[in-house]
Amino acid sequence: MATTAGQAPEAVTEAASRRSDARAARDWATADRLRDEIEAAGWRVVDSGTAYRLEPANAPDVEVGGEIRYGRSDAAPSRLEEPPIGVASVVVVASVDPAETGRVLDALGATLPACSDVILVADGLPDRALEGRRAGDLAARPGSATFELVRTSAVLGQAAALNIGIRRARAEIVIILDPCVTPTGDVVTPLVAALTDATVAVAGPFGLVASDLRRFDEVIAPADTAIDATAIQGYLMAFRRSDAAARGPLDEGFRFYRNLDIWWSLVLRDEDDEGAPARRALVVPGLPLTRVEPRAWVTTPPAERDRLSKRNFYRLLDRFRTRLDLAVPGQ
Repeated sequence: MATTAGQAPEAVTEAASRRSDARAARDWATADRLRDEIEAAGWRVVDSGTAYRLEPANAPDVEVGGEIRYGRSDAAPSRLEEPPIGVASVVVVASVDPAETGRVLDALGATLPACSDVILVADGLPDRALEGRRAGDLAARPGSATFELVRTSAVLGQAAALNIGIRRARAEIVIILDPCVTPTGDVVTPLVAALTDATVAVAGPFGLVASDLRRFDEVIAPADTAIDATAIQGYLMAFRRSDAAARGPLDEGFRFYRNLDIWWSLVLRDEDDEGAPARRALVVPGLPLTRVEPRAWVTTPPAERDRLSKRNFYRLLDRFRTRLDLAVPGQ
């Protein structure tokens, strides 16, 4: 049984009906593919037992206390057409744990080089998750870096939250930093230096290698020696804002974080010109930091995170399954 908030197009209602049938047959791959089609058309399906309903996918923008909370990523004003300024823009998607967010912001405030900025994206978080991290609090932080808070009116997902941060970036070098990573020193300068090489598309301390684009293994560079990888893990990754503007946005079907970093690394590395060599994913050694398991991993039930990870991996394969030229096997 289906209900619809508003009138969905016929193609969407048909896809939702086929998805319901696939779920009943426990054909999860087909059900996930049809969900993606529905979401790409601007709708979302909400399940309730054997019933479901269709709703418009985009939440409304909401004004709270003079602050706009955005209902979709492209509602956030973009700086991508403005001339870049500064050394680097660091994008952090805030944790549900205010202490974790605070720890990362404090570390960045103490270690960022001058002329850097930080964009903190609160993806549908309640006020209590931003205790001490409101816009006024961030603006008053000591140090040379500029801090900005951008909030959404609903949970949009990992890729959408990152798209917002990228849209607000001022500098040519954009650095994604997950709250599971805490800098203990300057991680920005080595990543900016790595991207002075035009053959490098994406850089970071944690790489992934694969010979077949099916199985990925983590690789960390030995001391003082950068190495090539297939992809850079999204816990800490750097790329050019101009590349993000030309090749983005990130696919917002990646609501869960897993495998989004591989997809984005391959997008950045891929060269459309026939015969042009792929650019590189560079694993940078010796960055001063600590890392723990991501909160989204440890707080998501194992069966659910496996389902979401597989769903994301299908998205990755849909685009890159035949692109073995982008594979970089381990040593």
